[in-house]
Amino acid sequence: MSCGFHAHPGFKIVGAVDGEFGKPSNGRGTLECNSTYEANMGVRPLVKDLAVIPPSELPALFQEQLGKRPLSVLIACPPCTGFSRALPKNHLVDDPRNSLVIESALFVEALKPRIFVMENARELIRGNFSHHFENLKRSLERLGYRVHGDVHILSKFGLPQKRERSIVVAVAKGLQLRTLDDLWAGYRVKAEATHVRRALSGLETLVAGRASTTDPLHASPGFSDPSSLRRLELLPNDGGSWADLRLHPEALHVLTPAMLRNIEAGDFGSHPDVYGRLWWDRPAITIKRECSHIGNGRYSHPEQNRLCSVREMSILQGFPRDYVFRGSLSNMYRHIGDAVPPLISYQLGDCDGRSSDLLRRFGFQ
Repeated sequence: MSCGFHAHPGFKIVGAVDGEFGKPSNGRGTLECNSTYEANMGVRPLVKDLAVIPPSELPALFQEQLGKRPLSVLIACPPCTGFSRALPKNHLVDDPRNSLVIESALFVEALKPRIFVMENARELIRGNFSHHFENLKRSLERLGYRVHGDVHILSKFGLPQKRERSIVVAVAKGLQLRTLDDLWAGYRVKAEATHVRRALSGLETLVAGRASTTDPLHASPGFSDPSSLRRLELLPNDGGSWADLRLHPEALHVLTPAMLRNIEAGDFGSHPDVYGRLWWDRPAITIKRECSHIGNGRYSHPEQNRLCSVREMSILQGFPRDYVFRGSLSNMYRHIGDAVPPLISYQLGDCDGRSSDLLRRFGFQ
């Protein structure tokens, strides 16, 4: 989210907080995302847990950077793991981390920004536990803010990916509340502009386990399991899936027991996306946190026998082509999957009445 505002001429990032929480099995401080943040924004985030910091302490943390200037925008992106429909238990159990949504109102009360912005999973607004959003909205309104929350398909705004997310915008009294729909009123994106083909054009051919000679982040992991590589080699180009191999002579050797059981039951559901290839002439599927393995989703290149590279995945997530990622290869993929697409947050930065300027910069008339 910060990247889009950082790239926008109207804003300057003055501070950030991130606990760098990796996988639960790895513990805290293992995600390495603050190094990536600093390399691009020029600001080193404070490594703190916002779930335990008293909100009243936040102004003191950034007193030097802010001085007597008012804070223009406060960005809060609480974890989406507890809302995401990708986890079946989230339809039944209210994850404790979801309470960080309402906690954000306390940060607003302490820092008094003119504008507040939040992004999260679709279920924040349309799920079984949408009361967290409703409580946030009521709390912000009590503080004098006007609040708008809605669910958007982000390809509508030019992202080359099918990504459905909740976006919340709140403005202080006296300010005009504008949304992405207001920004794009009267305009639309051509379908081909959101296709994988357009997004990845110009990138060189790559072999799994190697990096480009001109861009070290145009790199993807190799294969430790020969059967995974062979399975991918057999998949049809441009959207092929393991389900296409059910009648192949090598099916018993390259398909996993789970795949064979699904074939026998005739029940594929969403499973064909696992180990599948992207389509050239469609947006990418939703890029999730664990996008660093072809077994976690349809993350394989449309025709090359490998996982999409860090650079390719970041482009599909709306990052600029010169963005720098730090840390292990698997963590760099997590930084991408966890991110708010900068292409979208840049547009959020322009929801202040200068929409025509922004759209002209994008090449629209």
